[in-house]
Amino acid sequence: MDSVSQLALGAAVSVTVMGRRMPVWQSALLGAVCGTLPDLDVFFDRGDPVSNMTMHRTESHALFYLTLVSPLLSWLAGILFRLRGQVVRLWLAVWLALITHPLLDTMTVYGTQFGLPFTDYPYALGSMFIIDPLYTLPLLVGVIAALILRNRRGLRWNQGGLLLSCLYLAWSLFAQQQATQAARQAIAQQYINSERLLVTPTSLNTLVWRVVVMTPGTYGEAFYSLLAPQQPLAFTFYPRGEALYAGHRDNPYVARMAWFTHGFFRLREQNGHLLLSDLRMGEEPYYTFTFDLGPVDDLSGEVVPTRIDTVRPPAGEMIGRVWQKLKAE
Repeated sequence: MDSVSQLALGAAVSVTVMGRRMPVWQSALLGAVCGTLPDLDVFFDRGDPVSNMTMHRTESHALFYLTLVSPLLSWLAGILFRLRGQVVRLWLAVWLALITHPLLDTMTVYGTQFGLPFTDYPYALGSMFIIDPLYTLPLLVGVIAALILRNRRGLRWNQGGLLLSCLYLAWSLFAQQQATQAARQAIAQQYINSERLLVTPTSLNTLVWRVVVMTPGTYGEAFYSLLAPQQPLAFTFYPRGEALYAGHRDNPYVARMAWFTHGFFRLREQNGHLLLSDLRMGEEPYYTFTFDLGPVDDLSGEVVPTRIDTVRPPAGEMIGRVWQKLKAE
């Protein structure tokens, strides 16, 4: 999720755990810092854009490593805030603020390798968009109320905000299941030869869902609105570059992307260069991650890829598109 959501979640968790055992501003600050720490891995260069993408949310998001470092961080926090007699509770606040970060990230479609060092599988439920105001606002309101009121009432506001945000996550999973069921029915009714199915929310909401179906030679995209469930899914199909994949499947960057995206990727040729896109984030034709792997006739896999900046439509246009899909227009 975005940094504001992670900061707010960490602060809300820490304030809930510590209660009135330390000043609210201190517990909020502690949680905000711990809730943000895992994302500092973005400042480490892995050598190329594909590695930077696929190795984000790795060791710094691993539950095992975060658990190992939590006693040290809680000890440092105890010294910094001069807090005595709350060793276990302070550790619990730090630990929960740390591990809720990768757990929340897992709700998005990106992929979080929180099982390291035991498994490098990129877990991704895909029921939440990376930014969702309806998730973040209750957390912010609760934390701000606790900071302003500084009494039991403020703490109850914080607990209420945390509860609402958790309920919203549960709602996102329910909504995803509804959209997935509708997608499976449409695939069966339209006799689509489906290999894999992906259902994720569109920007800033959990009411309009993007459906991606992978077939042997193409991928199809459609949108489903929970407010217009009777509207049939209209898939538009695009080539996925099977012939290009056959010639470049041994390219380490192609192989890594195929693994990381669980097969939801596309290869295409443009101006003599091989372009690789992650089909999970964005929508046709605007994809968040597209890489230039060099000349299409270079089969060595030694060309260092470059990331292509995606030209997105203005924010107003994007919101308008979501609104149209919400009404199933």
